[in-house]
Parts: sequence; C-alpha cells; structure tokens
Amino acid sequence: MKLGIIAAMTIEAELIIASMKNPATEECGGITYTVGKIGEADVVCAVCGVGKVFAAMCAQAMIVKFAPDCIVNTGVGGTLTKELSIGNVAISRAVVQHDMDTSPLGDPVGLISGINIIEIPASADLGDKIAKIAGDMGVKTLLGTIASGDRFVASVDTKKYITDNFGAIACEMEGAAVGQVCYVNKVPFVVVRAISDDADGGACDDYPAFAKRSAEVSAKIIVELAKGI
Repeated sequence: MKLGIIAAMTIEAELIIASMKNPATEECGGITYTVGKIGEADVVCAVCGVGKVFAAMCAQAMIVKFAPDCIVNTGVGGTLTKELSIGNVAISRAVVQHDMDTSPLGDPVGLISGINIIEIPASADLGDKIAKIAGDMGVKTLLGTIASGDRFVASVDTKKYITDNFGAIACEMEGAAVGQVCYVNKVPFVVVRAISDDADGGACDDYPAFAKRSAEVSAKIIVELAKGI
C-alpha cells in the first residue's frame, strides 16, 4: 500500500520526512514531493502551502503522478469545541468548506457545487486506526466534522458561525480541499489536526510555539500509522 501525506507547512511534515528511508524528491507544479519508505510502507509526502488552492493542486498532482491508495492531510488547527484543547487531536469523519456560500441562489450554506453535497465523508477505517494509535500514545482525540476555509479563524463570531452551521469540532485551511479532490478521484482520505489554538484570537501571540508542538504530535501519529500499514 502507498500512503500519501499532505501538510500545509514544513513544521507539519519535517518529522515525517525525517522518518523516511531512502528519501528522494520530485517536483511537480512548484510543489516538492518526497518519496520513500516508513517501515514497509511506500510513502509520498508533500508540503503544499497554506490554503485550499495549494491543497487541491497538491492532492490532484499526488493522485495523478504517484497513485497513493489513500491520503492523509496532517497538521494543526483551531478547536471549535470545549472537548478539544491544545495538543489534543481532531480526526475527520467528514469535512466541510465553511466559506463556500451560494445561499443567495437558494442553496444551503456550504453546498459544494458540482458534487452537490455539504459534508464530504472521510474514511472511517483510517480515522479509527488513527484514533487508536493516538490513544495508545496517550493523546486525546475526537472524531467529527472538520471545517476548512481560506481564512485564519480568530474571532468568537466566526467560530460560532462555523459551529452553528456545520457542527464542526475543528477548523483549518486545507482539509476540505484535499477531501474534495479525493472524493472526486475516489481515493480514501482522512484529515488529522492537532489543536494549536482556540480559534477565537485569544492566543495568537503564542501560536508559533503551540503550532510547532502540536505539529509534532500529529506527525508522530502519522508516522506510526505508516509503520502499521
């Protein structure tokens, strides 16, 4: 089995890439893909850049060029629930695009044109495996909907809008774009986000330190996932 891994930032992927045996790099569309092995699994890992467009570009190129059997989008995100605090991990059962809105035309908020659904279902099998790995590592997890949009959520009002409309447990900027590409290409996927902030603007000054620590949590979980595939 070949595992595809996509991260937005270098801090979210560096531990994963460092865990690879015999890594080699290829560039496609301005994105560098690192190919190697973790345990016995074939792995391709890429740092796509921040935002939905880069994430979608990366996922489509990865699928076409490297043909992974499944894709994990790993990294950090903001919590939308009191059940998750910094260092805990949100795992997707589904993903939504909270900034997708054609409601003036009569559509429900979040409806994704073309595939005509709001929630894109993630792989339950991958999600359950990741939850077990994290639990064995002593990391608290929660499975639910993860919301993506092209903005860093840092206000109580925006946080409330996302939870009221989508019931999401965490927010970030790439996962639902990866999910849409995977859904269209029929590739199983899951989004994993270690919590780095409260998504209300209250801890933005501490974000770099929290993000680095949380990125290491999610990366360690994905390395263990690869070892078990």
